[in-house]
Amino acid sequence: MAIKNVVVAGGSGALGTPIVNELVKSGFNVTVLSREGSTTTQPAGTTVKHVDYKSVDSLKAAIAGQDAVVSVLGSFAIPEQIPLAQAAFAPGSTIKRFIPSEFGVNTRKTPGSAIGKILGAKTQLVDFLTEEANKNPNFKWTGISNGHFFDWGLSRGLFGLDREKRTAKIYDSGNERFQASNLPFVAKAVSAVLQKADTPDDKTANQYFEIASFTPTQNEVLAAAEELTGGDKWTVNRVSSAEVQKVAEDKLSKGDYSVFVDLLSVWQYADGAGHAPNLADPALGNNILGLGHQDVKESVAAWLKE
Repeated sequence: MAIKNVVVAGGSGALGTPIVNELVKSGFNVTVLSREGSTTTQPAGTTVKHVDYKSVDSLKAAIAGQDAVVSVLGSFAIPEQIPLAQAAFAPGSTIKRFIPSEFGVNTRKTPGSAIGKILGAKTQLVDFLTEEANKNPNFKWTGISNGHFFDWGLSRGLFGLDREKRTAKIYDSGNERFQASNLPFVAKAVSAVLQKADTPDDKTANQYFEIASFTPTQNEVLAAAEELTGGDKWTVNRVSSAEVQKVAEDKLSKGDYSVFVDLLSVWQYADGAGHAPNLADPALGNNILGLGHQDVKESVAAWLKE
């Protein structure tokens, strides 16, 4: 591997933890950045460095001698990626690859939309990385969009399925395919990018990839849950994506950013949304990175057994 030493920012979160574990398992030397004063522990074999995410100098010192930076900073910390990126491409930096915290929907498609207003900081960062990569050929980045966090979302009721009450919330017809990935699958994608980065056959430099464990419909997920719970039909509550979008946009106009989940649901599930990638597309991240796909029914079964 041309890249060996990797820094992870936000390595203790729901996605950060499996990413750190996968990188360690893949043979990378992993350093996890942690906020000053944090007492969060990290897996054996990692190095922890405390930083001030608002200070470029603090970040430059922490990533000195490293080969790559993976940002898994959460939604509220997304603006702090700018100082991190500035440190990564500062004169004298050894960073060869920067993976921003793009994990989620493809933000390159969101400008001009209601959800794009919430995701604006992500869009601005990728624009920033693109500009810097054009100036400095030694600096490269890779964006990874994975859609919904499927396993994590099921466990938190974000897909409208209630396994105790046997109820389901379905948007419109429920037949729109949507992009979804399990957390360990996303972690494998990150590792695969870094294994290919800065090698002769690297196809990941300055690219924005979509990946997906699968692209099911809401009805397919519900059918799997019904089959796995004995075959009885669950109670379905159908909602209009147009109505949900209208209410969410009104709240957002008043500064209420709690509507993100509603806007995200409409973005993914609304009839005709068209945001699910084609799993057979050779340009899909799955196929570029050699990830394959997963079985949505197996993921639903794992959730039902929790």
